[in-house]
Amino acid sequence: MTRGTFAVLLAVVALASCDPLGQGQPHARHRRLAVEDRPNCQPGAAPPPTVVDTTQRLNDIRQLFVGVPGGKIDAYIVPSEDAHQSEYPSDYDQRRGYISGFTGSAGTAVVLMNHAAVWTDGRYHLEAENTLDCNWILMKQGVEGVPSISDWLVDQLKGVSGARVGANPFLMNARTWTSYSTVFDKAGISMVEVNNDLIDQIWTSDRPPQPSTAINALPMEYAGRSWADKVNDVRNKFDSKGAGAYIVTSLDETAWLFNARATDITYNPFFISYAIVERNRVRLYLLDHVSKLTDDPTDEATTEKLNVHLNTGTDGSCTSQVGMCVEVKAYNPTTVIEDIKAIAKSNVSIWVSLLCNQAIFSSIPELQRIHDKSAIALMKSQKNEVERAGMQAAHDRDAVALIEFIEKLEREVKAGQYWSEVTADADLKKYRLKQDKNRGLSFGSIAGSGSNGAIIHYRPTNATDKQITTSDMFLLDSGGQYLDGTTDVTRTFHFGVPTDYQKECYTRVLMGHINLAQLKWPKGLLGREIDAITRAPLWEVGLIYRHGTGHGIGAYLSVHEGPGRISLSHALNPSDEALDQYMYFSDEPGYYEDKQFGIRLETIVMVEKVNVTYPFPDTEYLGFRPITLVPYEPHLIKTEMLSTKQIQWLNDYHKRVEEEIGPRLSPAALQWVKARTQSISTQTASSAQCHVPAFLLIVLCIGLWRTHHN
Repeated sequence: MTRGTFAVLLAVVALASCDPLGQGQPHARHRRLAVEDRPNCQPGAAPPPTVVDTTQRLNDIRQLFVGVPGGKIDAYIVPSEDAHQSEYPSDYDQRRGYISGFTGSAGTAVVLMNHAAVWTDGRYHLEAENTLDCNWILMKQGVEGVPSISDWLVDQLKGVSGARVGANPFLMNARTWTSYSTVFDKAGISMVEVNNDLIDQIWTSDRPPQPSTAINALPMEYAGRSWADKVNDVRNKFDSKGAGAYIVTSLDETAWLFNARATDITYNPFFISYAIVERNRVRLYLLDHVSKLTDDPTDEATTEKLNVHLNTGTDGSCTSQVGMCVEVKAYNPTTVIEDIKAIAKSNVSIWVSLLCNQAIFSSIPELQRIHDKSAIALMKSQKNEVERAGMQAAHDRDAVALIEFIEKLEREVKAGQYWSEVTADADLKKYRLKQDKNRGLSFGSIAGSGSNGAIIHYRPTNATDKQITTSDMFLLDSGGQYLDGTTDVTRTFHFGVPTDYQKECYTRVLMGHINLAQLKWPKGLLGREIDAITRAPLWEVGLIYRHGTGHGIGAYLSVHEGPGRISLSHALNPSDEALDQYMYFSDEPGYYEDKQFGIRLETIVMVEKVNVTYPFPDTEYLGFRPITLVPYEPHLIKTEMLSTKQIQWLNDYHKRVEEEIGPRLSPAALQWVKARTQSISTQTASSAQCHVPAFLLIVLCIGLWRTHHN
């Protein structure tokens, strides 16, 4: 089977996939979408209390269209990201959230003189509907007929002579900028750089300050490798690329490279920064750099000041320093670009990642520009021995916090005590903060009772808060940051009597979850090539979930980490890397019944080498080892639907939970665990030991693997 043939087959089965750039379906027949298509904007519909009035903000930004240098613009694109293409920007950088009112982590807003629209993926369709006011068209990516941003703008600006679309080049990655420009050029539309950001010009009150928190060194007992060794690892890649410099633009990469952590970004231990690594020079750009170099550390884990940690002078200079030194300069995007241009003048080729913003990308002469995968992302994703030990230790402590909390929650809900999503969220946080080495949460907890659980990335607020009862499903997705690791775990509960349909849905999600967890595959496959096996038990009866199956996760870094991922919706992402040893991923299928309930099961797993019965010559095989150790809910499982292998996996997993986590628990929590970890007899297994859809999908994956070796 050729790769092209496989791609066609995969497209047929990928019922839940979105377009690879997350912009819509550029080749589908487009529907004429309008504000009036939205349920909350129908005549007589009462707006939800979460809706944000953006009328004045839109009026303000439209007035600025005429003052853009070079001439009036007809549309303005506002991405989610900051200048570092962060998935979770600081509150200061939430420009798309400000203009639209929709604050989900993924989405793009587009404003024209007479229309405004937001594009977002399936995780946020319900949330966006409930936060956007009726000034906005909601473009649901992944839904048939929804146009891409570029196609929609071409249609909207048809007949406008000399039409111009503006965007801030620092806030859009170069690949996306180029993709827009290519489409616009063919339609006679210009894509123009707006360096004086229009949102910044109107967001003048109640804007959070730009974050600039203390930076602390991460000791070797947690990092496992010195920053100097990591810099040399980057340099060792230069020859293969013909590069003389690498520009570090992603915040998780600067934090990892220099073994340093801060709190500039909520839930992410990052600091606003750029870095430039050359063969004989290293530069790091920081806000308030002089004070940060000499301030006392704020984390009790270290006593080392930042200038000592980086072997630099108190003013950031490397003059008179012995050994490798990091030159620390003031964070100023203009200064960074000037330094890049100076490097280019020495006839050096400069390497930037595919996530580099357009402003930095365009500052490098084309003949000296190497635009390729990150020099750091793959190294960062494959944890070293110290990081691997830390990740397991962090997940074990996190499991204790979650289990102790859930035992109390279930007991008190059943006793009739009042609990709500908001109170549960707050109480679980307290359990995590009490754990050794905890440094806060890794993201805002998703605690959804009943219908709120159907909102994939729901966040409980006072306006949306629902009581947790014995009548509804309760989805809890949460995680913590620890000095030695980052956690992310989801379990779904029902503290009463679930319906047979709810149990079947939970069981099918669990079946897919186990399918992925016990899979073995030949080294070299991408995550998208194994994703479908997780969805197969749901597809078998027509159920779909509109999100990826697995994301990478950092070691005291970001809860979402590339470059690997397990997702059909990223089928053409050039940043993707094959799954490899010591990468960590979530395994998190789900199902969401609108206005009824949501189910998601998420366990962090580590890729490791595995043995197989009949190994193919010169081929390594990989599999997953579960790192999260929190039991599943037996009264939601229809064991007769599980295969013998699935039951065996579940029994083995629960044995690990009881043996490895049990001794750390209070007596009440231990009994709660034991009630959920009792061995299930394989005699209850389904007689259909192989689900046909899963089998066919495995065949497809094998066919693709063969193309890798031909």
